[in-house]
Amino acid sequence: MEKRWHILKTPQQATDQLFAALNIHPVICSILAQRGISSFNEAKSYFRPNLDHLHDPFLMKDMEKALGRLLTAFANNEKILVFGDYDVDGTTAVACMYQFLCKVYTPEYIKFYIPHRYREGYGVSRQGIDYAFENDITLIISLDCGIKSADLIRYARSIGIDFIVCDHHLPDEVLPPATAILNPKQKDCAYPYKELCGCGVGFKLITALARHFSLPESSYHCYLDLVATAIAADIVPMTGENRILAYYGVKQVNEDPSPGIKALIELSGLKQTVIHITNLVFVIAPRVNAAGRMDDARKAVQLFIEKDYTKAREYAGFLHNDNDERKEADSSITEQALSIIANDEVLVQRKTTVVYQPHWHKGVVGIVASRLIEKYYRPTIVLTQSGSVVAGSARSVPGFNLYEAVHACRQHLLGYGGHFAAAGMTLLPEQVELFSQKFEEVVTALITPELLIPVLTIDAEIQLSDIKQPFYNILCQMEPYGPENLRPVFVCRNVLDTGNSRLVKEQHIKFSVKQGNTIMNGIGFNLAEKFELLLQKKNIDIVFTIDENEWNGVKSLQLKVLDLALSSN
Repeated sequence: MEKRWHILKTPQQATDQLFAALNIHPVICSILAQRGISSFNEAKSYFRPNLDHLHDPFLMKDMEKALGRLLTAFANNEKILVFGDYDVDGTTAVACMYQFLCKVYTPEYIKFYIPHRYREGYGVSRQGIDYAFENDITLIISLDCGIKSADLIRYARSIGIDFIVCDHHLPDEVLPPATAILNPKQKDCAYPYKELCGCGVGFKLITALARHFSLPESSYHCYLDLVATAIAADIVPMTGENRILAYYGVKQVNEDPSPGIKALIELSGLKQTVIHITNLVFVIAPRVNAAGRMDDARKAVQLFIEKDYTKAREYAGFLHNDNDERKEADSSITEQALSIIANDEVLVQRKTTVVYQPHWHKGVVGIVASRLIEKYYRPTIVLTQSGSVVAGSARSVPGFNLYEAVHACRQHLLGYGGHFAAAGMTLLPEQVELFSQKFEEVVTALITPELLIPVLTIDAEIQLSDIKQPFYNILCQMEPYGPENLRPVFVCRNVLDTGNSRLVKEQHIKFSVKQGNTIMNGIGFNLAEKFELLLQKKNIDIVFTIDENEWNGVKSLQLKVLDLALSSN
């Protein structure tokens, strides 16, 4: 698939200013400037994250109210329910809050609840509130959900149940009638950092409680491995407090993980490696999410709160098996969907993908939609049967407002929701074809041609001779990587194949390229279709990240090539 290369530009003055302050490679100064760093002190905070730089939790609107309601509950021996969403952010948040409350309050008075993905759906559920009522619970703490549940929280209030909402999703104009709402995205919330995940917001409430009881920082910093897992999985910006929490959370994962995280690491085959944030994103998080996708996400909370490693290993095994089932379903459905498209010339030529099979597993249709975009880069919807209706997940390409397009097709839908990049919907089986046609019409009218070509954003141009160990060491200090602090991507122009490049497993290219007197090796996954460019023995431009390869105990720097093209000069 062809890609558009977009090279970021940095004002020379900003680069020079940082170079004078830091005396490190100008290319790295340029990248830091792009990421909003303009002084020595800002660079120091960036390269040396410090837990002391976390904001006071009492800056968050309603924190005093939340604390007061909890203290009242403690004084009156009320029963408390910790309620969270079924994804990684929700389950880690529940595990942190439940464990901490058990430290400061009577454990027998605390329960946790995770809604079933298919029986109850996303967020606060009527069943969860009824469960609380039946168990004489008078206070619910909702984590990673609740901000959009005004009607349900009003219902809870009518039967004598109060809510403390800890959420990070964008509030509606009408807020739920909760006793306290902790959400830095509220219009009148003065909390300085707005991009916390749900677990991060819950962590702030825990911090406030710990300070009230004059507990040591270790009483809640012990949950940082879970907080980092939530930050990694929820794809929130890796800036400010998120970066500090993730940095120390990853450190804890490597040095002293909780039994649950440790069990997942071992079952995932990561035991002998240094864990990076990418391992949390691509190895740990999918196993946690698989519990909710394939079965019941309560297992994830049980894993995270388990103190006995042998039992934690058993729970981790359940999640591991769920993930194997998820991967099998994901792979099988993706293959079927690609076949449907490839065998229908009309579908191939469209500017959208809408595919439907009634037997596909509902838990993986969103993942499959993302997989299809890797092949056919366009807004995509994957539908399956759910009871008597059809349900589906939609994914967009960057820059295109998917929710707006789905909204324009609402006459064919029973219900829908979502945001700019992703959405979900339900419809009657007889509406599938009409909806598919309408979605194609709407997207065709709205989308611009360039949005149908993937963009490869490049941080800077460098020479192969720049790639030395000290340069790479500084790149490593820029971790943890994530949105708004992505791993730097470089372009190097006018390089030549040494003659030693070759195809690997018919899909990948093992690179050996030179520029001047410098030779570098690398790997380009799924780039086999571009191997012929190397065979032309002409100058090429390559786009890549830099990583470290270890072979027979010897480490060396290598290129991870993302794309290549013939040089234009």
